[in-house]
Amino acid sequence: MRVDAICERGFAPALEAVERSRIPGAMLGVVRADGESAVRFAGMAALVPEREALTRDHWFDLASLSKVIATTTMILTLAEQGRIDIDRPLTDAIPDLRQYDVAGAAERRLTFRDCLMHRTFLPAVEPIYTYGGDPARLRAFILQREWRHGPPLYSDINYMLLGIAIERITGAPLSDWAFGEGLGFGPPPGPAVATEYCSWRGRVMKGEVHDENAFALGGAPGHAGMFGTVDGVLGFARALLDGSMLSPAMLAEIRTADERHRTAGWERAFAGWHGGDACSAETIGHTGFTGTGLWIDFERGLAWTLLTNRVHPTRHFDSGIAALRPAVGDRIITAWDEQE
Repeated sequence: MRVDAICERGFAPALEAVERSRIPGAMLGVVRADGESAVRFAGMAALVPEREALTRDHWFDLASLSKVIATTTMILTLAEQGRIDIDRPLTDAIPDLRQYDVAGAAERRLTFRDCLMHRTFLPAVEPIYTYGGDPARLRAFILQREWRHGPPLYSDINYMLLGIAIERITGAPLSDWAFGEGLGFGPPPGPAVATEYCSWRGRVMKGEVHDENAFALGGAPGHAGMFGTVDGVLGFARALLDGSMLSPAMLAEIRTADERHRTAGWERAFAGWHGGDACSAETIGHTGFTGTGLWIDFERGLAWTLLTNRVHPTRHFDSGIAALRPAVGDRIITAWDEQE
């Protein structure tokens, strides 16, 4: 069975979700380490204000996949170049972090690795966009705020800080980084998939970032803002599979998990996770709020991305995405194993 047939079988749950109007549109891409790939898609890129059929050329708002495709990769590349030590404090790159409490601020003791692996005390999210409209002022707010403390959890704030660190180290916005064809911070250069009607902005988001904080921060912060085509995401996945994206040492960083199944940026497979239970223990993955996801099984040399617009035209609807993602993953791996 070739990748084309594996993709066909894996896409069945997504096709059913589209046909039952649980999600407007869905696209599945599967790729092997040798580059053989296949894509399936169905449904609509937009329902309102005008209907638009989904095509392979459409750009998706990747949401939190930005954390792993962009920010994590950039931090590890800078570490490989010797420009940062990921076990050193963020203040190496951001000396003005909590600059009015140099001796006592816990934020000043956070390391790059702490943020990469979401093991800080920072909150999951904060409505930063409600505090003003100037991206530079909002970045200053992030750096000088005394954040409330809590247990380690998945936090957008971690990656906002990493994004600011990258800007300081490189002297350029994240959008200047070359990610390869089919990937980049918005607006995308081709047709875009619609996401949500935003009550704050008063319009359906299409070709501009869905995440409110990312929009307020200028569209290219560290936690969201990246757009991609299915082929762009598959190209990134293949580059991790074949070892051309990161050095062996940096690749080990994204494959080595702690007790919470967290690696540098990614999650590694565990029972009941979003990638399905059939994949190997050497699988990493990440999801995005808009309905996106990427999983890479290093043991099998196989990766897949499921891209949907499940928040269109509203997030306040049970799209079934939590069950859809593992169902697709399990079908892909079962079909793969049957051919071996």
